[in-house]
Amino acid sequence: MTRAPQKRTMQTRAKLLDAAADLISVNGYTALRVEEVVLKAGVAKGTFFAHFADKDQLMNQLIGAEMDRILDHIVAGPVPKDADSIAEALLPLAEFMTCERYVLDIILRYSVVPEIEQIEPIARNFGRQIEILMNWCSTSDTSFRKDIDAGLLAEGVHAFLLQAMALKFCALHCELGLRERLRQYLRAWLAPVAA
Repeated sequence: MTRAPQKRTMQTRAKLLDAAADLISVNGYTALRVEEVVLKAGVAKGTFFAHFADKDQLMNQLIGAEMDRILDHIVAGPVPKDADSIAEALLPLAEFMTCERYVLDIILRYSVVPEIEQIEPIARNFGRQIEILMNWCSTSDTSFRKDIDAGLLAEGVHAFLLQAMALKFCALHCELGLRERLRQYLRAWLAPVAA
């Protein structure tokens, strides 16, 4: 008897996520309204709030899943060997994360974990990004600097990725596109230090 409600709960949650994803594919993330999601899913508004605290928590699930899908594709490709190839590899992720200002706002808000038990999709994805970057930076046949460890290199790459994305929305610093700004940052950060 316990399994049926669990299965029904999971089906309802999936129905809400699917309905939201369908609506987002038409109108984008910012335009999504809880009322439209419950109408499309065919459930009561209270049912939505039984599964998600608010729209932003739903977005954490959807955006985190899309970030994971993009990372899966990135990892399936070749290991980048220089700053420009890292920038190119990360570009699809950066473009998604900045597809709407609202999306970047949600990502930044949910990238921090207040308690270890509360690790949710976006925060998990950030950890995964660092692991991937660390693996790339520790590969021996790259042209990256060797004076600091791969973990710190990865953290720097990630920080520059976030900075490049934030500046995409800044009226004072939007003269460079995302690709060129990221390349510029990574070339400077990853270049071997002259002796």
